[in-house]
Amino acid sequence: MAISEQWHTFTAAPHRVMFLGGALQSIAVMLWLFMEMATRYGVVGHPVDWPVAPAAVHGYLMIYGLFPFFIFGFLMTTYPRWMNGKEIPARRYVPAFVLLMLGTAGFYAGLLTGRNMLFVAVLATLAGWGVALYALLRVLLDAQHPDKRHPQIIFIALSMGWCSLAAYLVWLWGDNAAWLHFAIQGGLWLFLLPVFASVGHRMIPFFTSTALPQHLAPRPYWAWWTILAASMMHGLLRLADAAAWLWLCDAPLAVAALYLTYVWGLRRSLRIPILGVLHIGFAWLGIAMLLFAVQSFALFLSRGTMFIWGLAPLHALTLGCFATLLIGMGTRVTMGHSGLPVQVDTPVKLMFAGIQLAALLRVLADMLPLQTRHWLYLAAAASWLACFVPWVSRYLPFYWRPRADGKAG
Repeated sequence: MAISEQWHTFTAAPHRVMFLGGALQSIAVMLWLFMEMATRYGVVGHPVDWPVAPAAVHGYLMIYGLFPFFIFGFLMTTYPRWMNGKEIPARRYVPAFVLLMLGTAGFYAGLLTGRNMLFVAVLATLAGWGVALYALLRVLLDAQHPDKRHPQIIFIALSMGWCSLAAYLVWLWGDNAAWLHFAIQGGLWLFLLPVFASVGHRMIPFFTSTALPQHLAPRPYWAWWTILAASMMHGLLRLADAAAWLWLCDAPLAVAALYLTYVWGLRRSLRIPILGVLHIGFAWLGIAMLLFAVQSFALFLSRGTMFIWGLAPLHALTLGCFATLLIGMGTRVTMGHSGLPVQVDTPVKLMFAGIQLAALLRVLADMLPLQTRHWLYLAAAASWLACFVPWVSRYLPFYWRPRADGKAG
């Protein structure tokens, strides 16, 4: 196949280019973290002197370096379908992909060369994000659909993500820790959680009712609005350094998320693994927020002296909820839009289970009173790699191959 023809196939649909970037990042971000932890804890070599603090690198790579590729690839595919709008043309999503990839490569280069390159890399990522936002905005404005609630909320969350990423850029420029704090907390609570919760609320009942016709999954909007409002309140309280009051929003968020898990039928969904993994991922949201609520309430009762469980609730949210939904949605979209049957075999089921193991190990690492917990940190990172390396090896080629059913896209 000629290079031009190969490029035409690769750029034939937004999920192809974006998911390729996300797939590569799913390996790269964890390889960096694994190396950082192994050297920091003296397992091998000596700690590396990075241009910025490792926590700032880890937060950036996970929030802005990994998830956006999959989010934009998914939304650029589904936005037109949700609103009966026009497909997004390649002239809009290809430049966004190129800029995001340049930003990603530049960030790793900056870790080796210094903050100036990091600044340029984040600037390129901001530009790519902006191009992607415009592509989604055109669909949102042009489509004549009576119900645009989910697309509108998701677009607002993506815009908040852009603003939070801009805060990271400001931090790199002036080194004011307040901007870094905004970048991380805004990225989590004003961007990622609203996006994942909204996509879950929109798609999980649809997939469930389609796969299990005898089970009509409801879509209660009060629960969705509660999750969105509580997530925003959590972010604002974190920015105000009011951690002892987070339980006021985290408890209602946990109740709303766990209620959705119940009414959507988690147990029934497990009969179909490609559906069950989405339900499991959403169930982690309720579990994570319950942990956050207990952690905050303990801080409240002790008047700020007892901080339990460390980063366990955060990793229940990011690894348990976000990563599980990512691999579940990513697998479904990749198979369905490659002309393959939307079914999974034993190796893919093991990958799904492995992500749960990685999340559980990382959560337990901060909850158990262990002196050697760094081994659990490393085991969680190794479990992630053991899942995503085979996933990438299996599905990456489909992004530059023609569809198996001969259809366009």
